[in-house]
Amino acid sequence: MNFQNPDKNGYYGNFGGAFVPEMLYPNVAELQEKYIQIIESEEFQTEFQDLLKNYVGRATPLYFAKNLSEKYQTQIYLKREDLNHTGAHKINNALGQALLAKKLGKHRIIAETGAGQHGVATATACALLGLECIVYMGEVDIARQSPNVARMKMLGATVIPATSGSKTLKDAVNEALRDWINNPESTHYIIGSVVGPHPFPDLVARFQSVISKEIKEQLNEKIGRENPDYLIACVGGGSNAAGTFYHYVNEESVKIIAAEAGGFGVDSGKSAATTFLGTLGILHGSQSLVMQTEDGQVIEPHSISAGLDYPGIGPMHANLFRENRAEFFSINDDEALKSAFELTKIEGIIPALESAHALAVLDKKKFEKDDVVVICLSGRGDKDMETYLKHL
Repeated sequence: MNFQNPDKNGYYGNFGGAFVPEMLYPNVAELQEKYIQIIESEEFQTEFQDLLKNYVGRATPLYFAKNLSEKYQTQIYLKREDLNHTGAHKINNALGQALLAKKLGKHRIIAETGAGQHGVATATACALLGLECIVYMGEVDIARQSPNVARMKMLGATVIPATSGSKTLKDAVNEALRDWINNPESTHYIIGSVVGPHPFPDLVARFQSVISKEIKEQLNEKIGRENPDYLIACVGGGSNAAGTFYHYVNEESVKIIAAEAGGFGVDSGKSAATTFLGTLGILHGSQSLVMQTEDGQVIEPHSISAGLDYPGIGPMHANLFRENRAEFFSINDDEALKSAFELTKIEGIIPALESAHALAVLDKKKFEKDDVVVICLSGRGDKDMETYLKHL
């Protein structure tokens, strides 16, 4: 099975597709028809790669975490996506899609955000490229991620609260989709994760694949081989994980581990561990694993991390789970906090709460002394300081 890209209808195995209202069909069909041709063109790639290097600051370092490696008696490398401009991996996709929107003649950008990093990245790309920017964000997330809300507003974006449901990421996506339905001709929706109707999961994964491309080059330089023994990344919708896994998913020798948000525990009723709790369903335009009741009503997720607080998972990751290509761990809130404080105290790096879920796998799985373990540090912890201070 090819785990990397979907088939022509946007399916990774049984997961994916495009389930959209009739009003949005022309937009989605236009993207399906043109996205590969545009993003693989020499003109697009020249501009995009220049921005990644000179604006974003890529390549991000692959850092050998000596102290962490000594503690866990294995060889741990951190892919430092926290060192990107705006502080997370989200800028890779936001810039790529903003450039794509301009090529499609769109001048108005909408986006959803949970932790705020995708909103900040989108607002940044729009400021750079002269595009109007509207960001939908759950009212709860606005309260717990206030530094990022301030950054978005300073960058010129309009931030609109989502006040329905749990007032978190799921509800922000719903509001963004409603906006797109009402403004189909002028507007491009920059989805921030590998979710949504085809071609978004593939489009986002391709823009984020720069992460695994660099890991291959950097590992070869450091240890003389491109492949690690293990790759670890956190998964909500799963864009940083898709980028980390992308160039390795068809390499059988590389073991892949995904860390989901367990919240208060898988059996607590307050969790976002979709592969443990989800069943086949349709959410936000694609078929995947969804946390839902027997009659298809979405169950409200919970995570201490706003970026993982989502009741579904991208179709690429659902397929990796179903086909046993990746091992999934559920990381509880307190386990993520413990790992965040540990990295801060022994490596001097404050991680985002999302990234801390990936780090917590180190306490769940035993690695051999010679194993090379690469962990995606998807973002920095500035945005989570208020939460960290409450638990300090």
